[in-house]
Amino acid sequence: MINDICIGMAGSGGDGIVAAGEALLNSAAAAGYHGMLTKSFGPQIRGGESSCRLRISTQPVLNPGSELDVAVALNWDDFLKFGSELPTDARSIVIYEESAKTPDGKLPLKIAPGEAIAVPIAAIARAHGGDRAKNTVVLGLLSAWFGLAPESILAGMRKRLKKKGPEVIAAAEQAFQAGADHARANPLKTARLMAPPAARQGVWLADGNDLTAAAAIVAGCDFFGGYPITPSTEIMQTLSRDIWAYGGSLLQCEDEIAGIGACVGASFGGKRAMTATSGPGMSLKTEMLGLATIAELPLVVVNVQRGGPATGLPTKLEQADLFQACYSGHGDAVRPVLAPTSVADAFRVTVDAFNIAEEFQTPVIVLSDQEISQRKETLEPIDTSTVQLVERRRPTPEDLAGGYKRFKLTPDGISPISHPGLAGGEYLAAGIEHNESGAPASGGANHQRMTEKRIGKFAPLLKRRELFLVEGDADADLGIISWGSSAGICREAVQTVRQEGLKVRILVPYLLYPVAEEIFSDFLKGLTKGLVVEQSYQGQLYRILRSFITVPNGVRPYCRAGANPFRPSEIVAQIRALAQRSVP
Repeated sequence: MINDICIGMAGSGGDGIVAAGEALLNSAAAAGYHGMLTKSFGPQIRGGESSCRLRISTQPVLNPGSELDVAVALNWDDFLKFGSELPTDARSIVIYEESAKTPDGKLPLKIAPGEAIAVPIAAIARAHGGDRAKNTVVLGLLSAWFGLAPESILAGMRKRLKKKGPEVIAAAEQAFQAGADHARANPLKTARLMAPPAARQGVWLADGNDLTAAAAIVAGCDFFGGYPITPSTEIMQTLSRDIWAYGGSLLQCEDEIAGIGACVGASFGGKRAMTATSGPGMSLKTEMLGLATIAELPLVVVNVQRGGPATGLPTKLEQADLFQACYSGHGDAVRPVLAPTSVADAFRVTVDAFNIAEEFQTPVIVLSDQEISQRKETLEPIDTSTVQLVERRRPTPEDLAGGYKRFKLTPDGISPISHPGLAGGEYLAAGIEHNESGAPASGGANHQRMTEKRIGKFAPLLKRRELFLVEGDADADLGIISWGSSAGICREAVQTVRQEGLKVRILVPYLLYPVAEEIFSDFLKGLTKGLVVEQSYQGQLYRILRSFITVPNGVRPYCRAGANPFRPSEIVAQIRALAQRSVP
């Protein structure tokens, strides 16, 4: 019996590979397993290759896993296009389409797998409903070989195909059964049946974009303005369906600039506003971010990162927009930047973003990424009754009497903010520098005071340790820092090596900017070696940290460009190597 299995599949558009992965995850979740499904697609607008990786476990999972236990290739051209996203090793079982055999009979893999099985998947499918049944045949094979909840899979298929009628359901059941029969007739050399899960009730399945949209509604989002762009579009799609029921409204604009412009206007009007985009769209929104910054208007901007620059890798993971989030735009402007590490985090971090935006009267950027946004995870139900919301500071009758000062210089830098229609609360919110009343003022002394106000008000934010996760051994001299979707990989690696007796600690920041110098310095104190792990070629967080704090010489970046995901086994190897290295 095994407790954890990682399955990777690839095929052409129309093969239903992602649908098969979703069916497996749904059935595993219904049976009580923990699981996670990541998806990857070619850059074509329609058609092209697609793949998924599915991890199923009897225990909670933090990432999509290391090398594949099982690889399914419907054709080699498509499978090999995903490279390090579908890694195999000498332990892997490779299941491939029989007609895809190479002339020399060797598999086109760098490492020979533990077992390679040629299956006439296409022929079985044609005998039971046609080529579109290939994914259902694959489900039958996997279910029988690995004991993956056949009744749950069949129940899910019946539910999904209910509207298509009994004939379609019967054909799907026959294709599934044919795959299962083939597996039973051709058993694996070494049985790898999944251990039964613990009984679990009320498990949720969601992806990061789903929960980002849900969090916006729970956080009281009144207005969404945006423009569709991969891989953030599902946030707008979900809100376009649901936001109306909660008194909000949504505007799909003609472009990215109009999308954020509408949000700036909505925030000025007293609404809690959000927009969502990806890297290229974020570039276009930069000028409007500057307007929201100088006008001190609350606003949440979600950037679901993808590979860049320019159009780059629109369907692949990268964490290379951190410089853009922290530094894009002209002038001395500071905007809080937050990042979730998982689907569940996407909810909490989005709520935090709204609260920070409202409290500090500022745009807040949420850096999600392609993996978190589109991967599905099992998670425990979220009790929304525990969510506490922060309201923007409103003017008192005294503030409105005798000349309202929208940008009043207060001890904490936060001024009461009115809205159109509030008697006595009229003010100018323009992109030009202003005095306390909002009137244009170009003097150097005034600009100094207003800049200090806009930046200094974030001082309390840098003390919030709940925006950071620290795990491991407090007295360890070896440490890991990681953020975004890379953090779950590093957390599992740290858990693994600690079980081996190594001492190590890990810091996961949800608040990336402004840099909480005290919190990072406290973590780095006593470290002689370590890694800053991130999916960007330049190691952007590492470089930012070195701009603000002293990073020990033995702590170095471990990073690379997108579409080359880290694996827990790789980080484990790096930690072991560091542990053996003597301190210079």
